[in-house]
Formats: sequence, structure tokens, C-alpha cells
Amino acid sequence: METIKEKFKSIRMKLFFSLCIVVVIIIAFLILTNNFVLETFYLYTKTNNLIGIYERLNHYYSKEEINNGQIEAELEKIAINNNFDILIQGENDISVYSTNRNFLSNVNEINTINSILQKSKNIVYKNDEVVVRKFEDKTNGITFLMFTAELDNGYKLYIRMPFASIHESVKISNKFLYLIGGFTILIGGIVVSFISRRFTSPILELNAIANKMAKLDFSHKYRVTDTEDEINELGKSINTMSDKLEKTINRLRDTNIELEKDIEEKSKIDEMRKQFISDVSHELKTPIALIQGYSEGLIENVNTDEENRKFYAGVILDEANKMDKLVAQLLELMKLEYGKREFNNQEFDICELIKEVIRKSKVILEEKNINVKFNEENASYVFADDFYIEQVITNYFTNAMKHAKEKEGQKTIEITITPNKENNTVRISIFNTGDPIKEEDLTRIWNRFYKIDESRTREDGGTGIGLSLVKAIMHNYKKEYGVINRENGVEFYFDLELVVEACQ
Repeated sequence: METIKEKFKSIRMKLFFSLCIVVVIIIAFLILTNNFVLETFYLYTKTNNLIGIYERLNHYYSKEEINNGQIEAELEKIAINNNFDILIQGENDISVYSTNRNFLSNVNEINTINSILQKSKNIVYKNDEVVVRKFEDKTNGITFLMFTAELDNGYKLYIRMPFASIHESVKISNKFLYLIGGFTILIGGIVVSFISRRFTSPILELNAIANKMAKLDFSHKYRVTDTEDEINELGKSINTMSDKLEKTINRLRDTNIELEKDIEEKSKIDEMRKQFISDVSHELKTPIALIQGYSEGLIENVNTDEENRKFYAGVILDEANKMDKLVAQLLELMKLEYGKREFNNQEFDICELIKEVIRKSKVILEEKNINVKFNEENASYVFADDFYIEQVITNYFTNAMKHAKEKEGQKTIEITITPNKENNTVRISIFNTGDPIKEEDLTRIWNRFYKIDESRTREDGGTGIGLSLVKAIMHNYKKEYGVINRENGVEFYFDLELVVEACQ
């Protein structure tokens, strides 16, 4: 939850307080102006008003068609409307008109006032025709604004106005400003709060979108309105930037994935290269040593007999062929294990493939007197690469021929095909009579170069890669494979995808 300190730091609160301060400053400025400037402005306005009255009266007395009664009526009207005391004196200071009998009711009082006026230095305005002074009546303790002038007909004009009304106007004006200021602050606060919320809401929305973008979340977009203002333009720019960043980051991700794949591929290739070098260097030591030994024997003419030289040459050729076969099998195994082989899967008859493998091994079967039993009743079509499946069957069949032993008077290899319609697979099993495999060897035999019987000759022992090839091929198909010890022999098996079960 947002804390109070965080709220006061928000742009909405800053804008709210800023606008409130501006309102308060304006009101304070109006009050100060009212206190210090209003009096001067008031004097300026009243002076111009008095000069205007003087000019009107001068105009009235200059017209012969206007009688004294009309003039006096006008003077009374002016005095009442403006709260003035007006005194007009003619020759020898005789009073022609007076709105107030107490205003210089006799000549002595007039002379006293004139004496005071002449000594007064508090002149507000003065020109060749009129003089406006501040005058303090010490008897009554009242300050007046005194206007004196001489009309064109020689009359003297005196206008007196209480100065206290100016101060009273300032006080009333200030009270009114205080009242208006209070309402202005209250109403202004509500209005400013609404305005600040309206202005800051889109900014807060943009900030939330920017925070999402910082976390690589580009799902949120600014809701663009019809108003053409700076915030709306900023929202459009944010949306555009979000779209471009999303596209750029997606491209970077795709590039990164490809790069990771390339690095992984390179690592696999490097690992495959190291493994290949290690395996080759390990397995080729013996054939290289044999070739080297027999080659030196031929060079040194160790045996001059033609038959022995042919034997030496035969051993060298045989070992070279074994080396070639070993390297080819290692390369194939590496490619299978590291996913470098593409399988050409298609439908084919597994029964025909098995019969072809048996046919190719016919000579060896006859030499070793091995009886092959193949039940073709469950012949099926499978979906796989027949080239690699032939290698699996050949490796299983070759191992069966090598390890077949007489049980109950004969050596037997039995091949069965068992469909499993529940998981849509078919299991091919190759059984040979013979000794069981030790429990600890049941998993080891699938490792490259592992041989159960280390005493077997090189001619009969093979390369030790055959079952590793089977393992790599079946891993690519993600199907089950394995070996089971039976009562009188060993059974190897593997599963394939069943397409259709053939009818015989």
C-alpha cells in the first residue's frame, strides 16, 4: 500500500499543493494591494471626481440662463450623492452657498480654516487652479480631504469630504476579500484536486505501462483519447515504443535461441569429436600394433617362406579391414547419439526384412549347425527406417549366432513377432539357446566396447559397438528395447510402431 510519504511525493499531490499555493498567493497579493494601494487609488479617483465637480460648477456659473435655484439644487444633489460638504463664497468672503451650516458658518471660522489650510503641508494634489489637501480638524479629531479652488466668476469653492470613509472602505474591502479568499481556497481546493487527478491519472497510467515494459511485459497499452494534447502524444509514442521493443526483443529471443542451439550444436560436435578420438585411439592400438609388427617382419624378411609372408600380409589386410569397419561404426554411432542422422521412415514388411537377414547368414548358420525358428504367423507392417532396423536385427542375430550353444542336443535361434494393439506397437524378439548373462552385465552390454567374454579371440569377439548402435537407434525412436535371461538361453527384443498386422 502506498505510504503517506509516498503520496506527498506523488506528482498529483505536488500539483495540488502548487495550485493551492498559487491561489493563496493571489489572495494575499490582493489583500496587500488593497491595504497599500487602495488608499492612493481612492485619493486619485476622488481628486479627479472633485476636479470634475469643479469644472461642472464653473460651467454652471458661467451660464446666464441658469438661475441660482437650479445651481443650488445641483449642488445639493452633488453633496448628497458624494457625501460632500460644499461651501461657495463670493466677494468679501460672503457665503453664497453652504450644504452644512457648521461648515465655516462665520467669517472667523473661515479665516481660521484658511489659515490652517495655508499652513498645511499635506498636499495631495495641486495645480494653478485647484488644491487638494489632507486636513485634520483637531477640535473634532476628524481628518478631511479639503478641496479649494476659485471659479471663473471670482467665487471661492470649498469642498470637504471625511477621510475616514476611505479607511472604512479598505476595511470592508479586506473583510470581503478574506471571506471570498476562504471560499476560493475551499472551492479551489476541490477544483484543483479534480484537475490534478485528471492530469495525473494518464501520467500514472503511463508510469505503470513503463514499469511493465521494464519487466519486459508489453501487454498493456495506453488508451489513446480524441484529445490532441501532449500527454496523448506521449501515450502514442509509448505505445509505438512498446510495439517496437516487443518486436525487437522477440527477434533477440529468437536469435538467442538459435545462438543457443548453435552453441549446443557446437558443443555436441566438439564432444562427439573428443569421444570419437578417445574411442579410436583406444580401440586402434591393438590393430596398429599388429600391423606395425607384421610390417616390420616383412621388411626384415623374418620369414623367407612364401607361405609365411602371405600370412603376414593377410594379417595386415585383415587388421586394416577391421580398422576401417571400426572407424565406420564409430562414426555412425556418434552421429546417431548426437542426433546427426535423419531417419527415412516408411512402411515396410518386418517379416521380409527378418527373412533377408537370415538368408545372408545362411552359410554361418550351416557352419555352426544352428537351427533357426521363425514364426511368420504374426507378420506385420511397421513404420520406421528399414536400413537402421536391419542393423538392429543383424546385430541381435549376429550376437545370437556367436553365443548360441547346444541345449537339448541342438543350437537354436528363435525369432518371434508379437503385435500389441493396445499401444499400437509390435515386439521383435530374437532368442538363442546358451548361457545366461550375469545380472551385472545386463546393463553394461549396451556400452560401447564392452565385451562379456574378454577371452574371446579378435576374430570372434567383434568390435563391441553393435549393441551400442542398437541402443542409439532405439533412443531415436523412443521405443523399448532390452535383454531377458530365459530358462535355457537369452532373448533380445525391441519395439516398433505398428501400422497394420499382415494376414498370411
